[in-house]
Amino acid sequence: MKLKNKLIQTLTATSLLAGLTLSVSAKDKPLLDPDGKPADMSKPVQVYILLGQSNMLGAGKVSGDKDGTLKHAVEEKKLYPYLIDKAGNWTVRMDVRNVRVMGSGTGGMRGFNNEWMTIKGGKIGPEFGIGHHIGNAVDAPVLILKSCIGNRALGWDLLPPGGEGFEFTDAKGVTWVHPGYKGTPEKWVKGTKPNKIKWYAGMQYDGDIARAKKVLSELDKYYPGAKKYEVAGFLWWQGDRDSRSAALSSRYEKNLVHLIKTLRKDFNAPNAKFVCASLGQTKKGATDGGGKILDAMFAVDGKSGKYPEFKGNVATVYSHPLSKGGSSGGHYSGNAETYMNVGEAMGKLMVELLDNLN
Repeated sequence: MKLKNKLIQTLTATSLLAGLTLSVSAKDKPLLDPDGKPADMSKPVQVYILLGQSNMLGAGKVSGDKDGTLKHAVEEKKLYPYLIDKAGNWTVRMDVRNVRVMGSGTGGMRGFNNEWMTIKGGKIGPEFGIGHHIGNAVDAPVLILKSCIGNRALGWDLLPPGGEGFEFTDAKGVTWVHPGYKGTPEKWVKGTKPNKIKWYAGMQYDGDIARAKKVLSELDKYYPGAKKYEVAGFLWWQGDRDSRSAALSSRYEKNLVHLIKTLRKDFNAPNAKFVCASLGQTKKGATDGGGKILDAMFAVDGKSGKYPEFKGNVATVYSHPLSKGGSSGGHYSGNAETYMNVGEAMGKLMVELLDNLN
């Protein structure tokens, strides 16, 4: 992938352990303002699929003069200057489409965003930091495609096809059976008969992927004038519900490895890059469920060496230094800076992977 030189010159990064934390301090050179020009439509649209649960869905408040809103961050703190023009209006990227769809399980699809990337009000997720970094770097049309819903676990709702079941003995000595893909219910005591429910393991994965594919099957509707596309990357910010289960958090690394491989297979994109972000409240060294999620994400980072096939194509953002407080369960108190900071870090890492800098 040919990248625009202007962004590469602005990237500054600090490597921390197996994950890579990217500085978003004032010392970093800011992104350039969008130039208002459309992308070169002779090139295939580069698609970046955003997946996860409420973290990726986003709850950052846009309006309001109080600290923590995007408006306050931009106007009073002078952060994220590329989001506003000289007149104080929200900028518009004419080379990046922002699309968000959502549905529960394998149910219908609701469309929430389908426009050139700009702030519209309401709430934001990490897509703006991601989209601006990639848009500034990639010399082709860019589609940021978000397909997710809140309160979903990788070890249950989002378990990809082929995901394996397992047994887990809890602190009281009770052994539970957790199903593999398409198994139901969520768990049952070993030796008892499971009572099937309407939900199954992987039902949200199936729905999220089907909805993303539906968007791509109607490409011109979501990126006007587009004829071809390539899935270039996946971005994943998830883990809250798994962190609340000793069983699911113990399987997170195994399931995350399987997720990366399955996504590439499902979208026929073996070379697509993958960037994940940890839960903002979890510090390195934590031993609880959140700590297990963090350790799993550091393990899959290509720099860890644990999975040689992920070298140079999988990377992890350590979100704790980027978070402005609160927790994933409380949607980081709606602080827009948290979502922007993590989004910027994810976007920077994706660009580095695309340019083989990681």
